[in-house]
Amino acid sequence: MKTDKILLDHGSGGKISHRMTRDMLLPVFNNPILAQLNDGAIFELNGQRVAFSTDSYTVDPIFFPGGNIGELAVYGTVNDLAMCGATPMFLSVALIIEEGFPIEQLEAIIAAMGQAAEHAGVSVVTGDTKVVPKGMADKIFINTSGIGVIPDHVDVASHKALPGDAVILSGSIADHGVSILARRAGLSFETSVQSDTAPLNHMVAAMCAVGRGIHVLRDPTRGGLGTALNEIAEKSAAGIRIREDRIPVKPEVAGLCELLGFDPLYLANEGKLIAFVAADDAAAVLEAVRADRCGRDAAIVGEVVADHPGKVFMQTRIGGTRIVDMLAGEQLPRIC
Repeated sequence: MKTDKILLDHGSGGKISHRMTRDMLLPVFNNPILAQLNDGAIFELNGQRVAFSTDSYTVDPIFFPGGNIGELAVYGTVNDLAMCGATPMFLSVALIIEEGFPIEQLEAIIAAMGQAAEHAGVSVVTGDTKVVPKGMADKIFINTSGIGVIPDHVDVASHKALPGDAVILSGSIADHGVSILARRAGLSFETSVQSDTAPLNHMVAAMCAVGRGIHVLRDPTRGGLGTALNEIAEKSAAGIRIREDRIPVKPEVAGLCELLGFDPLYLANEGKLIAFVAADDAAAVLEAVRADRCGRDAAIVGEVVADHPGKVFMQTRIGGTRIVDMLAGEQLPRIC
C-alpha cells in the first residue's frame, strides 16, 4: 500500500515500516553497515568491534504497570546493543519536554533512568534537553543512544541463522504490550499484568560464556515475536518452524488478548529475547538463560529448517500448521 502521508503504521515495526526503510532511507544513506539492518550498527574502531544503537521513546502512558518511559529508554538501548553481542558501556540521553510538564514526574523519570543505568552497568555520559511549547508534543519524548564493545568470540547477526539451529525464547510474550493496553483501556485494577521491561545484557553475557554456537540474537519489541522471526527468516534466507504449545504466554495475558482481539505474537516485549543457537549448544545456552531472573520461563520454541526459505510456520495446538506473517498495520501505537 502506497500513501502520500505518514501513517501510524509507519512506526509499527511491521511491513510498512520495513518498506519505508527499504524504499526511502536505504537508498539515501546506503552503506554496508546500515544495510545489515541489525538492532545496532556493528563496525571496527581501531581494531575493536563496536556496536552503536539509537532509539526514541514516545510510549503512552509514560507511567505504566511495571515501569515508566525513563527505564524503558535506558533498557531499550542497552538491549539493542546486547542483541549485537556487545557489552553496553555508554549512553546518551536526550529529552524533549512539553511546556507545563510536572517537575515531580520529570524527577521520577530521571531517577528511574539512573537506577536502570546502574542495574544495567552503563554510564550516561552526554545528553541534551529541549522544551517545546504546550501542545507541540505529548508530555515527554526520550531518545537514547549507546555504544558497546563486542567480545572477540561473539559473532551474531540477523542473517546468520542456519538450518538445524534451535530457537530459544527467554520467557512469556506480550507482557509489555498488554500492560500498556490494559492501562489505556482502564483495566489497571482488573489485571496483574506488568511490563517485562528489563536489561538483557547480563543474560546475553552468560549465554555467550557457555555457547559459541549463538548465531542470532533479537529482542522482539515493536511487531512482537511474529515480526522478529520473519525478519530473521528473510535475512537468513531460511525457514523457521515454531510450535504454539511451547510459546509461553501468561494466562492473564492470553485472556486479555482474546477479550480485546489482539494476537500475542504481534504485541511488544521489552525484556525478552530470541536466540538462534546451534543444536549442540542449545541445552547449555537454555540453562544459562533460565539461570537469569528474566529467563526462568525460557523454552526452545522451534527450529530453523532448510525448506520454505524466508517463511515462518507455526504448528498449532490442535495439530494444524499456519503461516506466521510479518505484522501488517499498527496493532498498538506508541508502545515504546
